[in-house]
Amino acid sequence: MMQRSVCVLLLGLCSSVASAADAPYRPAFHPDQHKGPPAGRVNEVLVLGGPHLSGLPGTFKPEQLEPLLARLQAWKPTAIAVENVPGLQCDFMRRYPSRYADSTADYCVDTSAAMAATGMDVPTANAEMDRLLAAWPGNPTPAQRRRLAAVCLAAGEHGSALVQWLRLPVEERRAADSLSPELVQFLQARRVRKDEVALVAAELAARLGLERLWPVDDHSADAPTPQAQQDAAAKAIGRAWDNPAGKIRHATYERLYANVDTPDGLMAIYRNDNDPAMVKLVYDNDFGAAFVEPSAEGFGRNYLGYWETRNLRMVANIRDVLGQHPGTRMLAIVGASHKGYYEAYLDQMHDVQLVDAEPILR
Repeated sequence: MMQRSVCVLLLGLCSSVASAADAPYRPAFHPDQHKGPPAGRVNEVLVLGGPHLSGLPGTFKPEQLEPLLARLQAWKPTAIAVENVPGLQCDFMRRYPSRYADSTADYCVDTSAAMAATGMDVPTANAEMDRLLAAWPGNPTPAQRRRLAAVCLAAGEHGSALVQWLRLPVEERRAADSLSPELVQFLQARRVRKDEVALVAAELAARLGLERLWPVDDHSADAPTPQAQQDAAAKAIGRAWDNPAGKIRHATYERLYANVDTPDGLMAIYRNDNDPAMVKLVYDNDFGAAFVEPSAEGFGRNYLGYWETRNLRMVANIRDVLGQHPGTRMLAIVGASHKGYYEAYLDQMHDVQLVDAEPILR
């Protein structure tokens, strides 16, 4: 009887040990539970997920952005991060064309005209841009703004160049002080481009009296799919995306985009893109579906790995800015699919307090 009791006890202990061994390891330390308060003003980040304006219907007009701009201006950010690749990363990727040729063609602006006008390559221009901004006067002259705009273009920082252009009086928006006629033409075209960096971020920065934008996109995880696998990879990902969540998502956007020209049409899109329910729907349709895509080659997991890496590096760029400028009130404008990842990763940071976008967009 005693032997049987001992055996039962030993079996129970073995079972408990096995269960503990089978459970996934979870760390005891959680950075999000250690948020200070810090010494001084907290870093606040408002993540604004939204559409890429270039993808909106032809009925979209820039003036429809005024309700959004008014709400964001009232929040008074002191820094604005945008989904552009920094000039220094573009310079790096251009040196590795076997991997990044497509990425630089898609995401990087040609700096050759600005280099010719200023005599600076991208690294030199970035150093000069930092030097100028560090000693920037409270009331710069038009010549100083034109010069800084030219340096920003040579640095690959066209968003910040556009901020300087918009801050010039209209009569001072001309070729001079290293801004060549070609660069002026570029800025004039960018100013009206159907793009959230130009129509939202740069416009808002100029209204708020900010001097620059912070490009935080990252495409260093980009890598071409081998030619022999491209068709199979595209089909595998396409099958993964063909799911009920995708049908709901596409129907939602079809309805919203059809009404973009109504008085509240554009705001309805932004409210939808910042709704927690939509964040979950995006995951179910896209990245969560790719996670369980069953191909032997692991196409879905390759794609998911790229996506998580990209978002981690984008958030690291934001955190870098906040670390350099403690007490920043940052608006981070990004495509809606990034929003959930931005907020989840930023929330792990000790010195970051997230701001709910929903009340601001009401």
